[in-house]
Amino acid sequence: MDGRHGDTIGNGDGVSLEAAYKSKLNPLLSRIMKTALLSDIHANPRALEACLAHAETCGADRFAVLGDSVGYGAQPVEVIRRLRKLVRAGAIVLKGNHDELAVTPPEHARTLDEGGADWTHRQLDAADLSFLDTLPMSAIDGAVYLVHASADAPHRWYYVDNEHRAAASLNTACEHPGVRYVFGGHVHEQSLYFHGAGHGLMRFQPVPGVPIPVPPHRRWIATVGSVGQPRDGNPDAMYAIFNAARAELTFHRVAYDHMAAADDIRAAGLPEFFAQRLELGL
Repeated sequence: MDGRHGDTIGNGDGVSLEAAYKSKLNPLLSRIMKTALLSDIHANPRALEACLAHAETCGADRFAVLGDSVGYGAQPVEVIRRLRKLVRAGAIVLKGNHDELAVTPPEHARTLDEGGADWTHRQLDAADLSFLDTLPMSAIDGAVYLVHASADAPHRWYYVDNEHRAAASLNTACEHPGVRYVFGGHVHEQSLYFHGAGHGLMRFQPVPGVPIPVPPHRRWIATVGSVGQPRDGNPDAMYAIFNAARAELTFHRVAYDHMAAADDIRAAGLPEFFAQRLELGL
């Protein structure tokens, strides 16, 4: 994994998604081509472990973490150590805006986010900070482009929360040969857009647990939601699984002890607002 800021990393496993489709759904490829897509963990290991366990029961054997692993939550060290272990096992981990802020927090905090970043920075040792600092902004894995925010300017942290922003990200990502899918986070909600019969994008509202066919003759962009701080009024953790061999994307919600995670925030002396967000899913 190249550590330069803004770098994109490529597919290192030697198995392209195109080859998976050409395999006519070979059962072996089906077992090795389920990727769990997790984003916005926000220093919440309770939610992370719940999603990892759920993904394993669903047959996921690859993991991609799409940024904002820290920030807001009370246990950044535990999350980073878990992610470093996943990386050693072959996972992709990207940088998000809160990861960047934790590495170099402002000298004088003006917002709750900046104050939280300073607190996070002080919890981390040099190895943890280096891990965050050297994460790439994006990655390409066969037909998939992974990014925290938007592919057209990953470092600007645009929110892909409407058809216009989704089109800007998707069109830029698909300039890379063979890319048909863009998966990101940042928005803390789950969404799916695709190119329909016309020139614009169409939005599809996913239902948790229901596989969605995403054939590669179309182009698709999804936000996979937040593992550690959902904001749609439901405190259950969010993530998704992409089954490349079957060309299916399934969004998931996972219940976990979010009240205990909120208590962790209070015990750490972080702002009460951060705890309330976990309790209410807002």
